[in-house]
Amino acid sequence: MRITTMLFLLVCLTGCGRGGESLNILMDDAKQDFAPDKRVALFDIRGIKKGGKYLLEGTSNLPDAVAALMEKCEDAGLNVENRIHLYPDTTLEGSLFGVVNLSACNIRSHPAHSSELATQATLGTPLKLLTRQNDWYLVQTPDGYLGWLDEGGFTPMNEAEMKAWKNARKVVYLPQFGFAYALPDMTSQVVSDLLAGNILRYIGETEKNLTELSFPDGRKAFVPAGTTKDYAEWLDSRNPVADNILSTADEFIGRPYLWGGTSGKAMDCSGFTKTVFFLNGIILPRDASQQVHIGTDIAVDTSLEGLLPGDLLFFGKKATADQKEKITHVAIYRGNGKI
Repeated sequence: MRITTMLFLLVCLTGCGRGGESLNILMDDAKQDFAPDKRVALFDIRGIKKGGKYLLEGTSNLPDAVAALMEKCEDAGLNVENRIHLYPDTTLEGSLFGVVNLSACNIRSHPAHSSELATQATLGTPLKLLTRQNDWYLVQTPDGYLGWLDEGGFTPMNEAEMKAWKNARKVVYLPQFGFAYALPDMTSQVVSDLLAGNILRYIGETEKNLTELSFPDGRKAFVPAGTTKDYAEWLDSRNPVADNILSTADEFIGRPYLWGGTSGKAMDCSGFTKTVFFLNGIILPRDASQQVHIGTDIAVDTSLEGLLPGDLLFFGKKATADQKEKITHVAIYRGNGKI
């Protein structure tokens, strides 16, 4: 599905020779061992020959992968100098975490609003911050997905602030759509729109049958009482059986398609399955080609016998001697031959 082209292994060996060939193999092995999927792991390394040694340059968020590569280079007798820059970047000045501050934020393949939409994350989602370019941050979502988010989409936090957020009492917004208001008055200024599954900090109840909440950036707001549920209680109440999965899926009928969409506002195929399962307490990987590796494989033919309602059904091309498996679509099986 989405291809995050910024995350790749770049091998740039000049004057290669036997040593360069060995280094090339070692770097490729490290990539396969630690970062086979560039959507969830950054291993952008290049080797440059300079005099009698090789300079390893580039960036990675995998210190164990870099350490393993250096050890293998030493075992192979290669004269290598490590100049790899490890993320998270020190320029973040301790703010290595963040929490999504919008009902749904857009995470892109490159640091620009014109760049491809890679995925979305919803209000209250915790993030890891890796580096910054002007007003854009390279972030990692809880499912491991990497992409660029502008600073307006989240609230940066240091370790203590993130711990306080995690320990705070939080609630989950239940209706498919709604609004949070600035005052305990439903005719007051709207603070933000809200989506099912949004997570906010709980403050308390008011005499006007409203619930007071706060956003990750500290904004206070009010919603009608009964439209939220304590997060811990909500999570304990999740029961991802077929009837619940299909019932949740039906609530999204008629929503617009959006490549990269992963929220109730709009979604692509895997964004749909991910959102449906999240609302039932299960976090799936982002893309169909990742989701296919989760769960139990079921042998199936055009009769669809053996499938049960709620199963994920994947489409694409099976692996052959000449090409790898290619997954291009995912759907939720309804039963009786329907998806």
